[in-house]
Amino acid sequence: MQYARELKYGLHVIFHPFDGFWDLKREKRGSLPAALTFVILTIMITTIEKQCTGFLFNQVRLKDVNVVVDILTVTLLYVLWCVANWCLTSLMDGEGKMKDIFIATGYALLPMILIRVPMVIMSLGITAEEGTFYYVLSAVSYIWTGILIFFGTMVTHQYSFKKTVLTCVCTVVGMGIIMFIGLLFFNVIQQMITFATTIYKELRF
Repeated sequence: MQYARELKYGLHVIFHPFDGFWDLKREKRGSLPAALTFVILTIMITTIEKQCTGFLFNQVRLKDVNVVVDILTVTLLYVLWCVANWCLTSLMDGEGKMKDIFIATGYALLPMILIRVPMVIMSLGITAEEGTFYYVLSAVSYIWTGILIFFGTMVTHQYSFKKTVLTCVCTVVGMGIIMFIGLLFFNVIQQMITFATTIYKELRF
């Protein structure tokens, strides 16, 4: 089945990022549905981790767990990165299309899934003194994912190392700018709605 092969190809990407990301774009070895599947699985493991991690290592109270917030957080970060990266690389002669960026970023999330599931299981059977292993795995999951996003950007847009570093830094800044503009826009809309509602009530009275 093509979809299953595209999911399995994620294992090749995370261990051979240069060849993997190259084939994702040039040879169409991956797909957007498979990439979005990894995003959905990341959302699921984020929620499961908050609910099932052993109490010694769980910093989140169960009553504070909100699945909607987890979905919005992961989805927003994913979309913001891809959109900001596309906007920036379009101005910097990047060769990647919007779809290529979404696919590469989605596949780069696979280490988060593969590492953090065993972390949750491990947290249920280790003591506080053995917590070093837990925290090391946590750090590895973030670092590995970050490295894959970096290499994915480099290969997708055919950038040099220095240009990729600059692009990633500017993309993070771009994410902040987009969020600021978005919040400003919604604030203006909210004020307009409040103003219109106030006028309507005054006219009724």
